[in-house]
This record gives sequence, C-alpha cells and structure tokens, in this order.
Amino acid sequence: MGKMSRLGNALYEGDVSIDFIGRRRLWYSFSAVILLIALAGLFFKGLNMGIEFEGGVEYRVATAAGEADQSAVEEIRDAVVETGIPAASAPIVTTSGVDTVRIQTEPLNNDQSTVVSEAIQEAVGAQEGEISQSAIGPTWGEQVADRALIGLAVFTVLVILFIWAYFREWKMSVGAMVALVHDVVITVGVYALSGFEVTPATVTGVLTILGFSLYDTVVVFDKVRENTKNLSRTRTTYRQAANLAVNQTLVRSINTSIVALLPVGALLYAGVVTLGSGALKDLALSLFVGMAAGAYSSIFIATPLVVQLKEREPAVKHGDARAKARARHHADRFPMVPVYTEDMGDPEEPEVEPDREPEPVARGATAIGPARAPRYTAGERPASRPVTRSASAKRAQPSRKPRSQRGKK
Repeated sequence: MGKMSRLGNALYEGDVSIDFIGRRRLWYSFSAVILLIALAGLFFKGLNMGIEFEGGVEYRVATAAGEADQSAVEEIRDAVVETGIPAASAPIVTTSGVDTVRIQTEPLNNDQSTVVSEAIQEAVGAQEGEISQSAIGPTWGEQVADRALIGLAVFTVLVILFIWAYFREWKMSVGAMVALVHDVVITVGVYALSGFEVTPATVTGVLTILGFSLYDTVVVFDKVRENTKNLSRTRTTYRQAANLAVNQTLVRSINTSIVALLPVGALLYAGVVTLGSGALKDLALSLFVGMAAGAYSSIFIATPLVVQLKEREPAVKHGDARAKARARHHADRFPMVPVYTEDMGDPEEPEVEPDREPEPVARGATAIGPARAPRYTAGERPASRPVTRSASAKRAQPSRKPRSQRGKK
C-alpha cells in the first residue's frame, strides 16, 4: 500500500503522468473491438430470455444431497421429450445447487402440465410433493420488459438533465451517455456469449451498474472542471489539464472498483458454483461485468471524448494556442534576440565614432553635467606622460601607535 500511496501522490502532483487523452485512438479501438464481439454475440447467438419474459412452466424437483448431477439432468430431459407434447419438445433442464433440478418448458395447459409432472416423477423416482410447479404467462413477461425499458429511458433522461445542470456543459452529458451505452452493450453481450439466463434480476443489475458508471464518471468530470477553471492564467492546455484530472482520480477509481468488485465476485462464485442457478447468479454477473466496464469507460472513453469535443470550440482553441505560446516563451528566455546579419558589422571590433569638436560654452556660463573627455579617432590619441617621483614621496609617513602609547608625548 505504501507504493500505491506514493504512486497516487506522484500522479496527483503531476510528477508521474499517463497520457490517457493523447492515446484516445488506442482506447477507442480497443472498445470498438469489444463492442463488435458483444454485438456479434447478440446477433448470432441471442439472449437466453428467462421464463419471466417468454412465459412457460417451471418445475423444481427436490432430490437427495448430491443426486442433482448431470445424469439426473439427462434422464429428466429424455423423459419430458418422450411425452410427445410439442411445447415440451425442447425443455431447459439445469441443476440448482446439489439437491435441486429445474425444468422449464413453453406454456402448457393443465392436462399437459400433469403429463409432464408424472414423467418427471417416474424419471427420478420422486414423490408428488417433491415437485413444485409454477406457470407464468407471456403477458406478465411483456409487462416486465416494458417496465424495464421505461425505467431505462427515465434514467437516461434524468442523467442528461443532471449532468447538464451540474456542469453547465452539454458535452459532458454526451460523454456520460456514450459511456453508459458502452457499459450496457458490453454487459448484454457477455450475457449473450455466456448463455446466462436473462431474468428480472438481470434487469435490476443493469440499472444498478448504470448508477455506478455514472458515479465514477461524475467524479472524473468534477476534477476536470476544477483543473480547467482558470486555464487563462496558466501555461496549460485543456487537454493537459483534463489528462491531469484523470491521473489524479486514477488510483481512487481503481481502489473503489476493487472494493466493489470483490464482494460481487464472491456472490457470482456462490451463485454459479454453489447454487448453480437463480436470481443471485443473474444479479451478480450483471453487476460484476457492468462495474468493470464502468470503471474503464469513465477513464478511457468519457473524458477523452469530452476533450475531443471541447477542443473544437473557438475559445478553447484560442486558449490552447496562448498556453502553448507562453510555454515556449518560458522555455526560451531569449526569444527576441535578433539574428546576426552581414550589415551589422563585425561584432568583435568596437565601433569608433568620428572625431567631433566639443561645443563652445559661453563666457560666464557653467557647463551642466560632468565634463566630457575629448574624443580621439584611432591612432590620434596622445602619448601618456611618464610617471615621475614627486616631492611628497620624501616626507615621513605617519604610523599608527599602539593603544598603550596613544596620548603620550
């Protein structure tokens, strides 16, 4: 943790900097590849919609501990198919934990449901009380899907209004919305590729990750606004200030994401390995994928996109040009030194002014200022007089007496 703290302090002070904004094409390319894979999974494989959305009948068979294994799944599937009921020709049979087997079929009437239940009892030797049955109509599933879409639309509108009102900048709303769409598409694509069942718990998880992604994005945007508030007084461009903001919040985002992903990962492991199926597994997968994608998009997608949009504004262009000029002037302390040309003369030889006669001073007038020495041209300066010994040189020079003999004659 000490190294992480020192790294965080160096990133915050700007001593160490990662160029997130300058490498935005790399991040865009990486995200585009992930999105293409997710969309390919949705297009070619599709989502495994749960019984709550498509309607049908679900049977749960309670077995002894350890008997809910793959052989029991195959026996039950064969028994249901052999009933010859068209709606039960392709049942979905999975284990739920170590003592439960779950069977799903398309909607059945009462007689067909009874036939399927008896076939399951004969396949595993279960009693009638050991099998639970629940039927869900397709109308209820449609209502769940419609309400999920309405909730997503309302959330999107509220996010746009909130970010626009808080930051007073529509470009940040665009960046946040692109990051949200990025996270949702990746999460849904993972569900399609993994074959996990989409249930109402999945919808709850998707709506939850939207809030997490928005929270992380708003934190980074707030630091960007703080760093770009007084750019006109500095030698920093908008891109440099925004990149510093991302570096300053990097360690915080990583720590927050790790703390959030650890318990969600534990829930996912328990739902997949221990329980086998159920709402816990569906909720945990959407949360885990969405949180990881949200932490990535807030740093690598949202902020670089906002900077790219802001750099097109005339005011930002003018400010960046001024900041770059100030930076160059600060780097070169002598930017105005003229370049030497031939008409300047030889810099090694001092220029000698021509001989000028001193201006006469009228009688009785006093010259103002110090007396000026006569100017001579080169070669006309008179020879200096040799130094001779003066009469004062023969006089005895006073000497300093010691303090004890001072004042005595």
